[in-house]
Amino acid sequence: MIVADLLKNTKRTLFSFELLPPLKGKSIQEIYDAIEPLLEFNPAYINVTYHREEVVYKKRNDGLLEERLIRKRPGTVGISAAIKHKYNIEVVPHLICSGFTKEETEDALIDLNFLGIHNLLVVRGDPDKNLKTFIPTKGGHTYASELIDQISKLNNGIYLDEDIANPTPTQFSIGVAGYPEKHPESPNFETDIRVLKHKLDCGASYIVTQLFFDNKRYFDYLELCRKHGIDVPIVPGIKPISVKGHLSILPKNFYVEIPIELSKEVEKCNSNKEVEQVGIEWAIAQAKELIKAKVPSIHFYTMGRSSNIAKIAQAIY
Repeated sequence: MIVADLLKNTKRTLFSFELLPPLKGKSIQEIYDAIEPLLEFNPAYINVTYHREEVVYKKRNDGLLEERLIRKRPGTVGISAAIKHKYNIEVVPHLICSGFTKEETEDALIDLNFLGIHNLLVVRGDPDKNLKTFIPTKGGHTYASELIDQISKLNNGIYLDEDIANPTPTQFSIGVAGYPEKHPESPNFETDIRVLKHKLDCGASYIVTQLFFDNKRYFDYLELCRKHGIDVPIVPGIKPISVKGHLSILPKNFYVEIPIELSKEVEKCNSNKEVEQVGIEWAIAQAKELIKAKVPSIHFYTMGRSSNIAKIAQAIY
């Protein structure tokens, strides 16, 4: 089942959500525990994020620091396969440029193709946490568009190893990220839209937005995309506030603005339980307006928590 086709042909607003792989050393049961409260709402697909290794510094016995590479959240390919075959729900693993060579990327794509997973969300990925700017991995991709081009070539039977005899084409469908408040590295919206359109020209077929808290941002972004000839489905992404710290964390990490009305309501809360309820009510209001506008799907960012998403879904689906 191709997600892009689902989005194009649906007669109702679909429900989907994103999961983070558990930290290394944890059980996949944590993933199942996050999914199962949401099954009653018939998710059309589930996204699973991908994570690069991180550079950490360990103090040695001689007092010097030793650099080590640690992957804290492994297993996106395996987790995606487990979800798909346990629940018979379409799964959309993320693929990123950051931290991976072209060969490593092709190996992951071959594994996903063997497993019958044919939907992907492609993003460049964040810079190494120790760096201020993105530096591509040696032998890897600099831009998401380059990664999309590699996948498109595989879809045409073109592998990195030119000596493969009678290569079988893959069947990947590709989604990409969109930014209703502009990508933080883009100088302006015109540049941002041009980059987005290039990713679509390279082979992507739908867009999922970064989280936002003001629906006007989404509607303005949708109008801007349509004005520039982008006619693919554009799925709004929603992340409910659940702790008071989100007032500073979300703008810092995701470069989004939190409306004054929402921040005032959160500031009045005496506990995170109250904050969670404010976040649920705000997200319900957002979702109802988006459904009224007949968006193809609403995509929820769970950050590994599903109890609040279940309450929102209960109110709107």
